[in-house]
Amino acid sequence: MDITTIIGQIFLPISLAIIMFGMGLGLVIGDFVRLFSSPKAVLVGLCNQLLLLPLIGFAIVVLFDLNPSMAIGVMIISVCPGGPTSNLITQVSRGNIGLSVTLTALASLITVFTIPILLSKAIAYFTGNTGVIIQLPILETMVQILVITIIPICIGMMIRKRNEGFALRMEKPMRTASTVLFVIIFLVIIIANKDNLVQAMKEVGLATLLLNLLTMGLGFLTAKLFGIAGNSQITITIESGIQNGTLAFVIATSILNNLEMGLPAGAYSIWMFITGGILMWRLGSKKE
Repeated sequence: MDITTIIGQIFLPISLAIIMFGMGLGLVIGDFVRLFSSPKAVLVGLCNQLLLLPLIGFAIVVLFDLNPSMAIGVMIISVCPGGPTSNLITQVSRGNIGLSVTLTALASLITVFTIPILLSKAIAYFTGNTGVIIQLPILETMVQILVITIIPICIGMMIRKRNEGFALRMEKPMRTASTVLFVIIFLVIIIANKDNLVQAMKEVGLATLLLNLLTMGLGFLTAKLFGIAGNSQITITIESGIQNGTLAFVIATSILNNLEMGLPAGAYSIWMFITGGILMWRLGSKKE
């Protein structure tokens, strides 16, 4: 088992599960009840993630006139929203954690069905190959969501319900721990993939930076347009611009068997860690 496998299959899932547990300590059932009794923020966030982001990705591919492999790679990252990383950044940035977790869970379940459709269309458009069939492991994806996200959060919420004082005391230490883990994950990813990342930045660095900035800007503006403010606006901004780079890389390299198509996911991951880190620094340092 090489270092990349150890990082991807052991270190990252455990780290993210710990972060999700910390989030659960700050949540109560009412945080989710309010979202579905007034679902505007959820609907706006999902619309951004599932509809508008692929359109922005397509526009950038056309603008930069990327070769087919890079074009498909950008489309892959565009159709893979959310992921636990967005929850982490939301927590430290003092966003609406309940909204972030809800968007991640719903988007992850929905994209199991939308990703094959959208990517098949993209591959046919950019290569002319209409025979490519993409199948995502539905059961495996749902289990991953449960183990890394839902179960740790539920455990944290149960502890919060039984011992609220302890949960409140742990809020600040867990936010600090999340920040430290974020930095460690970022550095480990760079070290483990340094050769591929250099190539990725040369090929699609500017295109993926623009994609990241535009999608975050989209989140901020659509939230404002629909009268969503405060910590929910922060969450929609983050959820719109922080993609599931790990899933995108797996699709490119394991399902499509094309390492070159995985380069945009690597480049985008660097940018989203940088922009996400800036948000964490700026918003997380503010007083409650």
